[in-house]
Amino acid sequence: MIEVIFLGLLALIWMCFASIQDIKSTIISDWISFSLIIFALSFRFFYGLFIEENFMFFYQGLIGLCIFVILGNIFYFSKLFAGGDLKLMIALGTILPFSNNFSMNIKIFILFFFLFFLISAFYGFFWSFVLAFKNLNSFKKEFKFLFNDNSKKIYSVIILGLFIMVIGFVQKIFFLVGSFIIFLVYLYLFIKSVDESCMVKKISPKELIEGDWLYEDVKVGKKMIKSSWEGLSKSDIKLFLRQSKKIKVRYGIPFVPVFFLTLLVLFYLLFFYGGIWVLLYP
Repeated sequence: MIEVIFLGLLALIWMCFASIQDIKSTIISDWISFSLIIFALSFRFFYGLFIEENFMFFYQGLIGLCIFVILGNIFYFSKLFAGGDLKLMIALGTILPFSNNFSMNIKIFILFFFLFFLISAFYGFFWSFVLAFKNLNSFKKEFKFLFNDNSKKIYSVIILGLFIMVIGFVQKIFFLVGSFIIFLVYLYLFIKSVDESCMVKKISPKELIEGDWLYEDVKVGKKMIKSSWEGLSKSDIKLFLRQSKKIKVRYGIPFVPVFFLTLLVLFYLLFFYGGIWVLLYP
């Protein structure tokens, strides 16, 4: 049990540092992820060498690392993660295999990802409402613009939703389906309005940092710099520094706190609901 507690505390401390850095600067230093991998695997190795006298605990850490490398890259290329998030996810692969039993570790992984996506959804909505409130005037202006610009499509979908709701007087499930369709329309408008009014800023070339996302393709001299998921490179920034024109950049919400919150909930469920014993010692 002591090995599980140590790994859990190690992960929480590292994720706390990463969360603070992400909130302050929107950048996660590589040393946080790489040092967590080194510390976790080193602990597993020496624990196996001196305590267990076998290396199964160490091997499970390596297997977890490989699994999370694959999953992290899937999320990255699906544009669910940025580069810093990918590296943190990979690092957690060395932490979460708490058992010497592979099937038990798979259960822990499944629970982790279930909590991760659930917390991500609530966290995203929370930040969206905070940003909309902080930039209320620009948000309302953007929301009105999007509504008017897409009014024909929006009214068509709303009418469809209302029609399905009327059928709900015969079969209740249709009332829920119609309501959900109308809800999705306004949810899309809300998210899109927050994105355009709160997440896009014009900054000078001197303020650009590596990894910033361009809002759109920008031509600098004869070269076209593409807006990409990988963000700006150092060479791209050097080109922008040759001009004084401001550039539109898209920012994301600080996402690393989701990792920290997910680990907190995971450890709480495992330790305080007896789940740790069921998962690790069935």
